Order: sequence, then structure tokens, then C-alpha cells
Amino acid sequence: MTARTASLWQIRQPSVIPGFGLALGVTLSWLTLIILIPLSGLVWRSSALGWATFWELATDQRTVNALRISFGTAFLAALINVFFGVVLAWVLVRYRFPGKRIIDAMVDLPFALPTAVAGIALTTLYAPNGWIGSLLTPLGIKIAFTPLGIVFALVFVGLPFVVRTVQPIMEEIDKEVEEAAATLGANRFQTIRRVLLPGLAPAVLTGFALAFARGVGEYGSVIFIAGNLPYVSEIAPLLIVIRLEEFNYPAATAIAAVMLVISFAMLLIINMIQAWSRRRYGYGA
Repeated sequence: MTARTASLWQIRQPSVIPGFGLALGVTLSWLTLIILIPLSGLVWRSSALGWATFWELATDQRTVNALRISFGTAFLAALINVFFGVVLAWVLVRYRFPGKRIIDAMVDLPFALPTAVAGIALTTLYAPNGWIGSLLTPLGIKIAFTPLGIVFALVFVGLPFVVRTVQPIMEEIDKEVEEAAATLGANRFQTIRRVLLPGLAPAVLTGFALAFARGVGEYGSVIFIAGNLPYVSEIAPLLIVIRLEEFNYPAATAIAAVMLVISFAMLLIINMIQAWSRRRYGYGA
């Protein structure tokens, strides 16, 4: 039997899990209804504006500032989450200590907690008259009602994405690999950089992408602590809501379309880096 014949024979074999055709049809239908049709409607409404009108609305100074704040704070928060998320996942995987299960469960708290509740709690803590804010205000540090407060909120909601993405991969890395590196003369930094990080790179990038995507579209936990000052701490999702309340649908459509294009481009770049890291280090192939 030739390789081509064997390959065709394998393709024609029935799947172990029955109903693949039905499952695929339901998946594609659900994907079309939930994602493709709304996005197509957004693209269609944007194209109906005309290039001149769309460009004028998209480059409005208030819109540009809102987009810069949304994507800038989301990117910074995702970077912070990558660092602390990897450290937290490492502690949960490699060490045993009292209260470990409690901390492990608390990681998922932002998933279960309503975002508005998180925003109110963070504002209560970091406002100038809050428990923590009152201690920082005499030092000239203001968190609430500034872009820094937005970063704090996005770190809170995005941390679980990094931890839960990296943690299973860390559990698969055998301790003997680290011990072997140590016996070959590698110090701790070299072990982390050359042995552990290459295997964790795809998972870290995935966690970064998820945290970034969540941060860009976050609304409930941000509007309370941001202060929502135009040109200062106003995020793009809030500006879209404001334009809709003003019945300025073309402006809302233009802002949403720009967010869609930038988000898609950044996620595409992250996925390309992810694929390169898999090919480079041979993980996940």
C-alpha cells in the first residue's frame, strides 16, 4: 500500500466521535450568527460612510485620545499581567504552602465577580479618600480618575487569563529538566532563560493576547475608576456609548471599526509570533 493510498484510506475512515458533520455545521452556524454577521454589519455601516467622512470621524482628536488610552493601558496592563502571572503560576505549580488552594481559587475571582462590582471596589480603595488612596495622596501619587487607575483595573481583570494559560504548561515541565540544567553548570537565570521560557513562550503569548483583548474591550470595571475625563481618562468603549446616546451613529460606527482593525492587526501579529516560537523551539508542533 502506497503512502498516498494509506492516507486516503485513513481520511475515509469514520471518526471515533460520531456526528462530525452535524457538529461542524452547528459550529459554523453559531460562529456566523454570533461573530461574522455583527462584524459584517459593522464593516458595511463603516463603508457606507464614505472614506472622507470615515477618516474625519476616526481622526477626531477626542476619538484618537480615547483609542490611545484604551490600547495603551490595555497593552501596559497585559505586560504587567505577563510578568506577575508567570510568577504566580510558578509559585502555584512549584511550591507547597499553607493557603495555596485559597490563593489558587482567588485567581479566578475576576471571572466570577461582576465587572461593575470590581470597578466600585477598586475606586473605593484607590480614590483620594480611599483606604489606599489616602496613603498615596500625600506622596503625590494619584491612581483613581487617571489612566493609572485604568491600568490597575485592567490588571485585575486580566491576570487570570495569563495564570490559567501558563499554569498547565508549567505543570508539564518536569523538575528533572531543571536539575539536569543545573548539573550541566547552568545558573538559575540561564535555566529560566534557556530551558523554561522557550517552552512557555507560546502559552505566555496566548495569555498576553487574551489579557490584552479583554483589556481593550473592558467597560464595567473601568468607567468607575477612570473618571471618564475627555482627552484625559476617557476610554474608547465609553466614547462609543456616548456617541450612541447622542444618536451620532456614524461616529460610533467609525470608532468601533477602528477598534476592530487595530485589535485584529495586533492579535494577528501576536499569533504570528506565537507560530514562529512554536516552529523555533519545536513546542506545540
